[in-house]
Amino acid sequence: MSRPARGTRAVHQELPPALRDAVDDFAEHLSRVRNRSAHTVRAYVTDLVSLLDHAVRMGCVDLAELDLSVLRSWLARQRTTGAARTSLARRAASARAFSAWAHRAGLLPADVGATLASPRAHRELPSVLRADQAAALVEAPTRLPPVPTSTLKTPSGATQIRATPGGPTPDATTGTAEGAAAEAVPLRDRVLLELLYATGVRISEACGLDVGDVDHGRRVIRVFGKGGRERSVPYGVPAQRALDDWLSRGRPILAGARSGDALLLGARGGRLNPTTARQIVGGYAEASGLPRTSPHGLRHTAATHLLEGGADLRAVQELLGHSSLASTQIYTHVSVERLRAAYRQAHPRA
Repeated sequence: MSRPARGTRAVHQELPPALRDAVDDFAEHLSRVRNRSAHTVRAYVTDLVSLLDHAVRMGCVDLAELDLSVLRSWLARQRTTGAARTSLARRAASARAFSAWAHRAGLLPADVGATLASPRAHRELPSVLRADQAAALVEAPTRLPPVPTSTLKTPSGATQIRATPGGPTPDATTGTAEGAAAEAVPLRDRVLLELLYATGVRISEACGLDVGDVDHGRRVIRVFGKGGRERSVPYGVPAQRALDDWLSRGRPILAGARSGDALLLGARGGRLNPTTARQIVGGYAEASGLPRTSPHGLRHTAATHLLEGGADLRAVQELLGHSSLASTQIYTHVSVERLRAAYRQAHPRA
């Protein structure tokens, strides 16, 4: 039996051996052929194990016995147990992907999931910051102490607790390694916030940037998005200034043996972790008195401001790395809703 793809858990041990093999082979296909992330592979495998467990309970001991009625029964059971529409839509997509793969692999006589319908997922309009709020957020590291994330270990091995907003500011003038690191961290935080808002990249894409991915002459960054797709995204002058400061005065302080070519570094010298990056964004938003904000919220904000400024929808799709224009069109609804809200507030006969 082939090994499960990296990033999946052995959640299918109760299935018959032939079905376990199918799960492992499908996970391997997603990981190595489709180049899906470990998170996506885990989600698909979890859905598939649930489906096959349901099929076994219905008497399907061989994969070739899987048919459309079993798939529909599985989704109906999910619905009765309270699964949300978004979850049902994702699970139906997992079932269709597995059915198509199993048919091509000769494990199913037909692609039984091709006609499987699923409820349309309800898409809530994302919340976005105003332009002045976004500016206040990206400038926060220049006027606030570093946000609390974790214990800060300087490259020398010393330990220092990160300052909290409103608390004492670390002394960056002592000439010690601790003071130097405390001076470098705000520069890192500033360039992180500037890049997220300037480019609208995903947090995983920002943390995955290498120094060589930045083209300073053309002011563009090379981004590797979902499925390993590469795209070039421009950024503006403020982000360029933040990059220059970070690369000349910040990164050399935090860089160490674990840094490699990573553009953004954690306090211990390794590549900045997306979880820490989320804490940075949320912490500065809270310390600035802004609405609760995440890196994805900054992505929504960047896209909405681009469209409100007159950018073409196709151009925004390319910048965000959306494979489908439908994913980008939600931002047109955000802009319309913001316009309606302003109209209702300002017009005397609204």
